[in-house]
Parts: sequence; structure tokens; C-alpha cells
Amino acid sequence: MEQGAERYITVDGRRWRATDPTLPENRRQELVDELIAARRAVLAAKRAGDADAERAARHRVHETKVALGERGPKWWLRIEREIIEQVRARGEGKTICPSEVALALAPESAHQDLMPHVREAAATLADRHEITVTQRGKPVDARTAKGPIRLGLPPAAD
Repeated sequence: MEQGAERYITVDGRRWRATDPTLPENRRQELVDELIAARRAVLAAKRAGDADAERAARHRVHETKVALGERGPKWWLRIEREIIEQVRARGEGKTICPSEVALALAPESAHQDLMPHVREAAATLADRHEITVTQRGKPVDARTAKGPIRLGLPPAAD
């Protein structure tokens, strides 16, 4: 997998889902701040022996982690869906640039950070024969190709 396209992180030997890279930085920071506050509320409720407050605080933690993309629907499936939608909209025999997908999902200032994830999603879709990945008109592996690539619909079966 290309550097920066990790879907999971490992902390103390445990694997955790990475934060959704399509989140704008200011929103991500708001959610991280809320997560810290919610975790502190869990600790305070445990210390006070307040089961209801602990349950409410744990719910806050869960909801914040869902908003961060660390739980709930897998954020990379949204990238895959965007690729499929764009190549279908472009039509048979035509291609899109992965940056078009990144720009659709992230603000212009952050779309470059999303590019490794778009390439990984494209590689996954190509592995499943849902799209083709080309460079200068020739099929390539999105994981190993250097330089610009294009994404399109696979050739129609005869």
C-alpha cells in the first residue's frame, strides 16, 4: 500500500481504524477535542461511581468515533463509490483523473492528502474488475504505477 494510504493504525499491538482522511482539518480537530472531553467524562463518571453518567459518556465517545470514521461505515467505501459514480458518469471509453475524485471528497486545500487513499481504492476496484487503471492508455497497477494514472470503466464483454 502506498505510504499515507493506511486504513488502520497499530497502537500497542492493537489494530484500530484510521480517521477518515476526507474530514476537513478544522472538523477533525473539533471531533478530537470532543473525543478527549468524552473520555474524560467516562473517567470522571467511573471515579464517581455514576453508572448513568458513565453510560452517557461512553455513548459520546462512540458517537464521536463514528463521526471520525473510526467506527461505523468504512470511510474508504465512500471513496470507492465516488470513483464508480464518476467513471460511470464519464461513460464507456473515457477516463477520469484520480484527483477529480479527491476534489469531490475533500476541500481543494486538502485533496492532495487524499490522493494515496484514492489510488488504493482504485487498485481495490481494479482488483475486483469494476474499473480499469491505465497510464498512457495501457493497463497498470495503481499501487505500483509511478506518475499520473487514469480510471475508467472496464471494456464491455463481447
